[in-house]
Amino acid sequence: MATENNLQNYELMLIFTPVLAEEDYKAAQKKFSDFITEHGGQIVHQEIWGLRSLSYPINKRTTGLYYVLEYMAPSDTNAKLEIQMNRDENVIRHMVTRLDKFSVAYNVRKRNKNLSAATAS
Repeated sequence: MATENNLQNYELMLIFTPVLAEEDYKAAQKKFSDFITEHGGQIVHQEIWGLRSLSYPINKRTTGLYYVLEYMAPSDTNAKLEIQMNRDENVIRHMVTRLDKFSVAYNVRKRNKNLSAATAS
């Protein structure tokens, strides 16, 4: 099991094909979050953005189902994760970004701001 000291902070953005049914979309999200936890990672936060327009067509598609996952994991987990994402035909694009301490702090502030705005209304 990985210790907290060798875990790095990452953010994963997945774009799934827009033709997925709601339950398939949820199953696909769970597949990747479970994969990270099974390989020594910890899920910090997840955001389901849903259907959005793409900046440019990908495989003749102009929309995609977006999913953003912030997690901590050993660096070797990303290579295994990359293989899984490339094998999954429902994933049309993916991007893993390593977060530095400033990005992590920004994400925490952004989440807290959204939470306080939601509770105030």
